[in-house]
Amino acid sequence: MAQKENTVVVSVENVYKKLPSLPKGVTDFIVAVTPWLAIIFGILGVLGSLAAFGLSTVASPFVAIGGGVGMATSLIIASIIGLIESVMMIVAFPSLLKKKMFGWMLLFWVEVLAVVVGLINLSLYSIIVALIWFYFVFQIKSYYK
Repeated sequence: MAQKENTVVVSVENVYKKLPSLPKGVTDFIVAVTPWLAIIFGILGVLGSLAAFGLSTVASPFVAIGGGVGMATSLIIASIIGLIESVMMIVAFPSLLKKKMFGWMLLFWVEVLAVVVGLINLSLYSIIVALIWFYFVFQIKSYYK
């Protein structure tokens, strides 16, 4: 499985290598705040995802009756994936503080899941935001061992 992960990371990284690098001071700052952003957004994401899951579960029958079966299903799936992303960010926190590659890999997979959610919801905005975050994730990769 590790080889498969490396293949995915390398293929995405090849796209982002062609973009200009951020100045060292900016990447140092991003590395310093990343663990704290991960824990804050992880906790907020867990709370928000649980609320969204609850609301989408309650609203799904009504949305389905109105002919939006696909929309109801995508809301529930997006809530579940959002919960998974949030838990991954919380789990990444200690590794990000210690600058371990495991934490960076979790951030990478959070962004992959963000793209998946954008595709499920047909949200071009979500996809673009996730692709922009990939840029920052790859800019700080060299700091993690």
